[in-house]
Amino acid sequence: MASAVDVLTTEEIRSLRRLSTGHGLGAITWSWGVIGAALAIAGTWPSVWTLGLAWVLVGGRQVALAVLMHEAAHGTLLADRRWNDRVGQWLCGRPVWLDLVRYRAHHLKHHRFTGTPDDPDLPLITPFPTTRWGLIRKLLRDVSGISGLRRLVGLVLIDLGWVRYTLSGEAEWLDQTGRTASGRLRDGLQEIGPVVATNAALALALHAAGVGWTWWIWAVAWLTTNGLFLRLRGLAEHAVTEISDRRLRNTRTTHVGWLARATVAPHQVAYHLEHHLLMTVPFHQLPRLHRLLRARGALDGAPVADSYADVLVALSSA
Repeated sequence: MASAVDVLTTEEIRSLRRLSTGHGLGAITWSWGVIGAALAIAGTWPSVWTLGLAWVLVGGRQVALAVLMHEAAHGTLLADRRWNDRVGQWLCGRPVWLDLVRYRAHHLKHHRFTGTPDDPDLPLITPFPTTRWGLIRKLLRDVSGISGLRRLVGLVLIDLGWVRYTLSGEAEWLDQTGRTASGRLRDGLQEIGPVVATNAALALALHAAGVGWTWWIWAVAWLTTNGLFLRLRGLAEHAVTEISDRRLRNTRTTHVGWLARATVAPHQVAYHLEHHLLMTVPFHQLPRLHRLLRARGALDGAPVADSYADVLVALSSA
């Protein structure tokens, strides 16, 4: 099968591509609602259990916001394109230090060249499979905040124009000839300013609710659990699959339970093979697309994992 068009009817594809503002706004409201509830509970009844729960849930919902910004980058979060971009940028991307415009250009290139030497995300998956201890070290760096601090420094350098924007972790230093210090600062403020503004708004809202100190849970989660969950999700999507341009071989779908949906794979993002086959299908339609493809045998032999535990075994099989 070269594409989903080979097994789906025109009417089915049209139905699958139908956008729903209600689903998009509902997903955003749910994600922010979980964040607010987790921080309110931790702030009102602080304990090891409530703080730990908030640490995990907030990191997972930060991933959820990134996933919804990814949805907006494809123009499928809200039916109105202008509001799709505004909401995706300000309510989903900026609070977790993501820029919809830059991400869209990078990500659409990934879709165009998935699994080929021109895929900008290829460096993320080429080190795998690795040894079990090698994988454990990476995950420990994530959960301890070491990777998060490196990401923080990298984002600052990107926003100041010292390093080219990338999600692969590879730094490409840019020529600074002709750039003044004031120009770099001005460009940096244009990118960092919205991140500061949205986080300040969150901090003020928490302060008004009487739990202002819990913003630090948000910050620590961004540095730790958020990075851990992002890594696991990203590796599951393409690592240890076929390095080629065959979409039914270079992308993985992973079946998930409630715990994975709360952390690693919110908003149907684990249906990644289906997303690559028809990237204009909104997230809430991906389970239906999966069922249609499976019923017609299109997924026979494709990388479909039963769980993230199975993916971790594959990643550490070297």
